[in-house]
Amino acid sequence: MNRHTGTGKYEQLLLRCQGLDPIPTAVAHPCEETALAGAIEAGEKGLITPILVGPAARIKEIASKARIDLGETRIVDAPHSHAAAAKAVELVREGQAEVLMKGSLHTDELLGAVVARDTGLRTGRRISHVFIMDVPTYHKVLIVTDAAINIAPTLEDKVDICQNAIDLAISLDVAQPKVAILAAVETVNSRMTATIDAAALCKMAERGQITGGLLDGPLAFDSAISKEAAKVKNIRSAVAGDPDILLVPDLEAGNILAKQLTFLANADSAGLVLGARVPIILTSRADSVRSRIASCGIAMLAAHARRQRQVA
Repeated sequence: MNRHTGTGKYEQLLLRCQGLDPIPTAVAHPCEETALAGAIEAGEKGLITPILVGPAARIKEIASKARIDLGETRIVDAPHSHAAAAKAVELVREGQAEVLMKGSLHTDELLGAVVARDTGLRTGRRISHVFIMDVPTYHKVLIVTDAAINIAPTLEDKVDICQNAIDLAISLDVAQPKVAILAAVETVNSRMTATIDAAALCKMAERGQITGGLLDGPLAFDSAISKEAAKVKNIRSAVAGDPDILLVPDLEAGNILAKQLTFLANADSAGLVLGARVPIILTSRADSVRSRIASCGIAMLAAHARRQRQVA
């Protein structure tokens, strides 16, 4: 499907990348034309310095057939997708790469290498996924989490999911990200776990267990996204109508929401995995070029923010 919103929100983010050094990025198994072209194009735009990890002969053959100029791009030979995932993670552990990028292998293969107990990229945080969405009908970039990894997150999981998203938004220059915690209603109901979790998350933020953001919930989607809807319902909230982050109750809700925005509202979505030692770029063959480049740009900004934290 050929879509382009042209709203400029991603482009504004990419402007922040100008003047920053490209980030060394291990691209795991880029053995399909779109995956390979996306990594090379992001390199040409100065967002990343791709390190292609996979069967070297196959990568060169794909590049030749698709007329993709590899130039001096480094290729690290690995015989198959599992080995490519493990080697890409190893490059990160060795400090040769600061971002991990999915090529044409299955997401489970890549994340399996990431979460491996002794050789992976685990931190104290649970890993989570975010869609960074450019929705034509919304006034700023919108982060939706988690729509791809945590199926039925517990309250403790949601703490990490929320903190991961807040940290990313801060790296995108949002001073105090506003988090709308979604449910079906705005009232706390013991029979609706999402409302209990939302109330608990807000209290945890008050007590410093979640930092850097402004949380409110439970909020139904209309109240979260529309000041008018919140006003009609007599909801007084600094978040309602202006969230930077939508925290969904579970994976199914997040996945449906993100795809509704994509296919009904012509939104573009960039995908990242957070909570590991480095940002992980998740791209799909169905992604537009604009979305793929945005994913790399956002990962670049997150990686530079990580460098600054380490220096501090």
